[in-house]
Amino acid sequence: MKICFVISAIETEAIGTSVVIMKKAYERGHALYVMGVGDFIFKQDAPMSLRCTQVRKNLKYKTVEEFWTQVQEDTNKKTVITSKDLDVLFLRNNPTEETDDRRWAEHSAIAFARMIQQEDVLVLNDAFAMSHAYIDKLYFEELPSEIKPNSLITRDINDLLQFWESVGKQMVLKPLEGSGGQNVYLIGEDKKNIHQIFETLISQGYVIAQEFLPEVSKGDVRVILMNGKVLEEDGEKAVIRRLNKDKDEFRSNLSLGATAKKAKYTKKMQHIVEVTAPKLIKDGLFFVGLDIVDDKLIEINVLSPGGLDHCEEIGLPAFTTTVIEAIERKVEYKKLYKNNISNKVLATMD
Repeated sequence: MKICFVISAIETEAIGTSVVIMKKAYERGHALYVMGVGDFIFKQDAPMSLRCTQVRKNLKYKTVEEFWTQVQEDTNKKTVITSKDLDVLFLRNNPTEETDDRRWAEHSAIAFARMIQQEDVLVLNDAFAMSHAYIDKLYFEELPSEIKPNSLITRDINDLLQFWESVGKQMVLKPLEGSGGQNVYLIGEDKKNIHQIFETLISQGYVIAQEFLPEVSKGDVRVILMNGKVLEEDGEKAVIRRLNKDKDEFRSNLSLGATAKKAKYTKKMQHIVEVTAPKLIKDGLFFVGLDIVDDKLIEINVLSPGGLDHCEEIGLPAFTTTVIEAIERKVEYKKLYKNNISNKVLATMD
């Protein structure tokens, strides 16, 4: 198959989940293309064009680092293809990590992907579902309340103070649009710096407050779902505990120094997955990350979920073979049924 990965920018992309999945697609003999968010080209009355790096067939490497270095070195050899040349477009950029000087990039990939999807290219996750779930913390609030902590979304300080009182004077504040644990604050009984923190967050948009879960001191668990089910390979599940060694740090993001450990898949996690999965399947969200603390889902990541790049180092399989095999099946279904299955349905079909 011919598959193109959309990332923020090839030159600055770090080695993470996107790169390890690309590497597996390449090793399975597929035609692999990589592009940045700024590489779409629209021409009136013509198929969408994409300026890509086509990964050459003769790469020689032993590690994922060597693989990615060679791909990055070829960025000066970009080629222009059209949507007619592709089977799959895999959206792997994270709009919430874009800097202020790249605000243009926040919505671009999803918007162009909607157009490409209508040109009969398989888009993962479904581009219209991604548009709907673009503010993933708001999409999260569409899920049943029984699996979530109490929360409030507002731009009013008085609302926050009332909520703080109602949840026992312990709450977590974060921007409604954000990721990677950036600008996330724990507000305790002393309300230290709450007005300053609020002013910082309000400048970025809406603020979400969640009741504080004491169990977070044990870290959280990232559960990676594919087709509405826990990702599995070789009898193992993609369930990763993230724990920060700093006892004063309640955030468990790997990008903030947390370490990854193999975790047990509990009945509480299973219940959360069972409650969440029907919506993900209905909406066409193929690859999703759930962040869980004890019996509560605290976040859902639909834009660019990560974690696979840490799996082998903690004794889990890479899971990338399973991911690429699933995409291969979708491409085959699409051909067999002559594009009569919608992208949304195909995106979460086993």
